[in-house]
Amino acid sequence: MSYIGNQPAEKYTTFSVQHFTTSATTTYTLDYPVANENEIALFINNVRQEPGASYAYTADGTNLVLSAATSASDTMYAVFIGKAVQTVTPGANSITASMFNSNTSFQFPTQLYVAEATLTDGATIDWNLETQQVAKVTLGGNRTLNAPTNQNAGGFYGLMVIQDGTGSRTLSFNAVYKFTNGSAPTLTTTAAAKDILVFRSDGTNLYEVGRSLNVS
Repeated sequence: MSYIGNQPAEKYTTFSVQHFTTSATTTYTLDYPVANENEIALFINNVRQEPGASYAYTADGTNLVLSAATSASDTMYAVFIGKAVQTVTPGANSITASMFNSNTSFQFPTQLYVAEATLTDGATIDWNLETQQVAKVTLGGNRTLNAPTNQNAGGFYGLMVIQDGTGSRTLSFNAVYKFTNGSAPTLTTTAAAKDILVFRSDGTNLYEVGRSLNVS
């Protein structure tokens, strides 16, 4: 079975118990929220009470209501035999692809995007597609873009190439980069110019699906 969030540990556990300070009242507050009175076992003077509106008590959320008032001399405690399910935040990095139903579509209430990463400039430039799906690099000289790592077939990857303050920098591409008509783009040479390239992967090569040169 798959889980959203951390997988429950297979260990023994105990039920939570709450002891009350009694008084001449019919209302008490529970330590934990419950869906209804059937999720607790209530004992008064060590006698288990029958749940239900027509019987000894009702419960909803953290509200416990008795059909008859207790007295200060009574002893009362509740055993939580079924806590209400609450909304929780899954632990960091605990959700994996196998936990999602591949036949289900999702509508997200907010924007989803891949944060832009910055590649390290150098004579040869590395591009890790696992963590840098959308990236930029500022060229400080004539460079070569190495074969990317961690391609996924069907994945789309974007790279913005920026000229430094000097400009006239060139970029050569590894053979895994496949361009329209077999011709790599000629980068804009103006200082601070931006060129954007978009690729689709087949798992081995990156195929150009878009180029926007001298974007300004």
